[in-house]
Amino acid sequence: MASVHESLYFNPMLTNGVVHANVFGVRDWVTPHKMALLVLLSELGRAGPQLGLLERRRLNRLLLPLLQGPDMALSRLRKAIEECCPQLAGSVHIRLKLMAEGELKDMEQFFDDLSDSFSGTEPEVHKTSVVGLFLRHMILAYNKLSFSQVYKLYTALQQYFQKDEKKDGADENEMELTNPEELDGKMEKEELDGPLREEEIACSGPLSQKQAEYFLSQQASLLKNDETKALAPASLQKELNNLLKFNPDFAEAHYLSYLNSLRVQDVFSSTHSLLHYFDRLILTGAESKSNGDEGYGRSLRYAALNLAALHCRFGHYQQAELALQEAIRIAQESNDHVCLQHCLSWLYILEQKIFDSCVLLEHSVNKSLHFGLPYLASLGIQSLVQQRAFAGKAANKLMDALKDSDLLHWKHSLSELIDISIAQKTAIWRLYGRSTMALQQAQTLLSMNSLEAVNVGVQQNNTESFAVVLCHLAELHAEQGYFAAASEILKHLKERFPPNSQHAQLWMLFDQKIQFERAMNDGRYHVADSLVAGITALNSIEGVYRKAIVLKAQNQMSEAHKLLQKLLIHCQKIKNTEMVIRVLLSIAELYWRSSCHTIALPVLLQALALAREYSLQYLASETVLNLAFSQLILGIPEQALNILHMAIEPVLAHGAVLDKGCAMFLVAKCQVASAASYTPQKKIEALESAILNLNEAKTYFAKVDCKEQLRDVLYFQARLFHTLGKTQERNKCAMLFRQLHQELPAHGVPLINAFK
Repeated sequence: MASVHESLYFNPMLTNGVVHANVFGVRDWVTPHKMALLVLLSELGRAGPQLGLLERRRLNRLLLPLLQGPDMALSRLRKAIEECCPQLAGSVHIRLKLMAEGELKDMEQFFDDLSDSFSGTEPEVHKTSVVGLFLRHMILAYNKLSFSQVYKLYTALQQYFQKDEKKDGADENEMELTNPEELDGKMEKEELDGPLREEEIACSGPLSQKQAEYFLSQQASLLKNDETKALAPASLQKELNNLLKFNPDFAEAHYLSYLNSLRVQDVFSSTHSLLHYFDRLILTGAESKSNGDEGYGRSLRYAALNLAALHCRFGHYQQAELALQEAIRIAQESNDHVCLQHCLSWLYILEQKIFDSCVLLEHSVNKSLHFGLPYLASLGIQSLVQQRAFAGKAANKLMDALKDSDLLHWKHSLSELIDISIAQKTAIWRLYGRSTMALQQAQTLLSMNSLEAVNVGVQQNNTESFAVVLCHLAELHAEQGYFAAASEILKHLKERFPPNSQHAQLWMLFDQKIQFERAMNDGRYHVADSLVAGITALNSIEGVYRKAIVLKAQNQMSEAHKLLQKLLIHCQKIKNTEMVIRVLLSIAELYWRSSCHTIALPVLLQALALAREYSLQYLASETVLNLAFSQLILGIPEQALNILHMAIEPVLAHGAVLDKGCAMFLVAKCQVASAASYTPQKKIEALESAILNLNEAKTYFAKVDCKEQLRDVLYFQARLFHTLGKTQERNKCAMLFRQLHQELPAHGVPLINAFK
C-alpha cells in the first residue's frame, strides 16, 4: 500500500470525536473507540488467569478485526464483547464510565498505566506483537497531543459514552413494547466478522491509514470472492469519495473506485479512476522507491496496458489497439519482457476479433513458460484449447492439453485457474453434446474447496467460473424436465450474483432461455415472443434465432425464412459453426412445412458435414434424425429405420427429454410406415412395438409438459389401436386427444410434416 499523504497528519482537527495527531510519521490517532479498545486490552490483561480457554480464544479472534476495522458505536462494541465474555464486557463498561464521568486526570493516569504492560521480565504484552504495536502507537499518539487536543479528546470520550447511555435508555423503553424472543433473534443475526455496513463506516469519521488500508483490502477481496458481501456500488463509491476528500493522492482508493465502476459498467468513471490511480502512483513515488529509476516508466507502460484492457472489455477495440501499441513501445524501450508477454496476450485477444490466429497465442505460451509466468502460460493454454474446440479438434487431444495446464495449476496453487479449467471442460463437453460428462465436471467444481484464504462467511469460488458451471447445471436440469431444480439453481444464482454484479448477465440469459423453452413446449407463443427481447439484449444471435423459431411456430414461414437466411450469413461470417448448424436444421424444417421435401435434403447434408467436421456429435445425431424424417416423407421408411439406429443412441444417452421424445415418436412413425409391406402377423408385431415406443415418447413429452406433441402422439396411438381392434384403448386415447385439442389451437399443419 502506498503511504497516505502527509497533509492528513499535519492538519489537527476534530471531526465526529476524532483527534488527529499533529506528528510526522504517526499513522494512527487516538479516538474514543480506540480508548475503549485500550480499556478492553487492559481489563483482559487483569482478568487473564480467571478467563477460561474458550473465552480467551473467542476474545483473541475478536481483537484482530476490532484493531484493524473502523471505529464503531460503543453499544455494538459491548455486544461483541458480551458474546465472548459477559463478565469482561461489564468491567469495560464500568471502567469507561469512571473515566468519562470522572476528571481529566483519570484519563491521564490511564495512559500512564498502559506503559506498565511492557515492563518486567515477563511482560503481559510483547512490544512486537499486534497488540503491542497497537498500544505503542496509541501511547505515542497521545503523548504528542497538545493540552487543547487532550481536552478535546476527553470531551469526545464523554460524548461517545453519553450517546451509548442515551441509546441504552431508548432500547429499554423499546424492550417493554417488544417481545424479548424477537429481540434476541435480531441480536443473534449481527456478526462482527461480516462486511461493514454503510452506517457503521459513515459514523466513524475519517479513517487512519491502517484503517483505510484494511477497508480497501477487505472490499477488494469481497469484490473478487463474494461480491454480495461487499458494499453496494453507490455506498462504496460514497466511502471512497470520503477517503479521497481527506487524501486525494491515495492511489489504492482510486484503483478500488475503478473496480467499483466496472461493476456497473460505467466506462467514463472507470477510465477516470484508472488514470488517476497511475497518476497518483507516480506522484507519491511509490513505484520509484520500490523499482528505482524504472518506477516511472513501469507505471506508464502498465497504465497503457490496463487502459487497453479496459477499452477491450467495453468493446472499444480501436482505442484498445492504440493503447496497446503505446504499452508495447514503452515496454520495448525498457526491455520489460514480463510486460511484453502481457501485451502479446492482449494483442491475440484483439486480433481474434478480426481473424483467427494461433501463431501469436502459441508464441505467447512458449515465452511465458520461458520467463516463468505460469499464470499467463495457463491462460494461453486455456484460450488455445477454446479456439481449437471451436475449430473441431478431437476431445481427447483437448483434454490432454487441459491436463497439462492442470499440472501447472496444482504445482503453483493457482486456485482461480483450476476453477477456470473445470468450467472450460464443462463447456467443451456441452459443445460436443456429452451432457453426462458436462454434469460430472460441473459437480466436481461445486464440490471443490477454494485454495485461497478467505474470511469466515465469505462464499468460496464465487467467480465467473462458478457462475458458468451453475448456469450449465440449471440448463441441464431444465432439459431433463426438472424445472423445479433448475428454478432452485437459478434462485441461488440470483442470490449469489445480484443483478448489478458483473456476472449477472450469465444467469439472466440462461433464465430467459429456459423460460422461452417452457413457453414453446406449452404452446404459449405470445409468452415466448415477449421473452425474445430480453434474450436479444443479452445475446443478439440467440435472440434472432429464437425470434425465427417463434415465427415458424406461428406459421409465418416467409418472415422466418428471411430472418434465418440473414442469421445464417452472419454466423458463417463470424464462424459460429454451432449456430450455423442449428439455423440449417430450422431452414430444413421450413422446407418440410412448405412441402419442399427434396430441397431440404441438401441443407441437411450440409449441416451433417459441418457437424462431423467440427466433432459436434450431438448435433450430428440430431441432423441424422432429420434426414431419417426426410426419408420417411419421401417414402423410404426402411432406409429411415436403418439410419435411425446410428443416431438414436447418443440422443437417448445425452439428449434433452424433448429430443428423446421426438426420436421415439419418429421411430414409431417409421415402424408403422414400414409395416405396410409386412405379412399380417409381422405387421401386428410392428404396430404393437410402435405403440410401446409411443408410450415412451408420451412419457418424455409429459415430463416437459409439451402438449402439442402429446396431442399428436395420442392421435397416432388412437389410430393404431383402431387398426388393432382395441376399442377400449382407442377410446381412451381419443378422449385424451379431444381434451388437448380443445385446449390447444390448431394451425392446420399435417401431422406427418413435423419432426419436432
